[in-house]
Amino acid sequence: MKSIEYVKEHIGEIEKDFLDTRFTKRLMDFLPTTEWEKFGYKYTGKKEYIPKEWTEENVLAQLRDDTEFAIEKAINHRGISAELMNAVLTSWCIVLENGLERTEYGWYGDKLIKEIDRLYGFELVTNETFDAEFYKRW
Repeated sequence: MKSIEYVKEHIGEIEKDFLDTRFTKRLMDFLPTTEWEKFGYKYTGKKEYIPKEWTEENVLAQLRDDTEFAIEKAINHRGISAELMNAVLTSWCIVLENGLERTEYGWYGDKLIKEIDRLYGFELVTNETFDAEFYKRW
């Protein structure tokens, strides 16, 4: 897995195909608020913010959450949202160095979603339920 320092230094390369800064926003969860302004964010909360520790376990937890959200966008055929979430998942694949960042987009990002789910055993997708929900709208 890439170090957080690497990710901070190369965020432009990791997030190069984005319409917005969705991945950078997720990265803020792992950074102290004193670093947020470097990335265009400002902490406005009143309580002390404690960032998540940059561990593979925590990154995988975020990937799982993002995969679950991407599934919702794919099943509901939310074109732009599905593509943006595919870009987020691709960025996590780059960070995790799992080789899935070159996975073909498919329909609404379904191929990457299925490969991530298979590789990490999230069990969010079963071909029966995902495909049934996904294809019933056609």
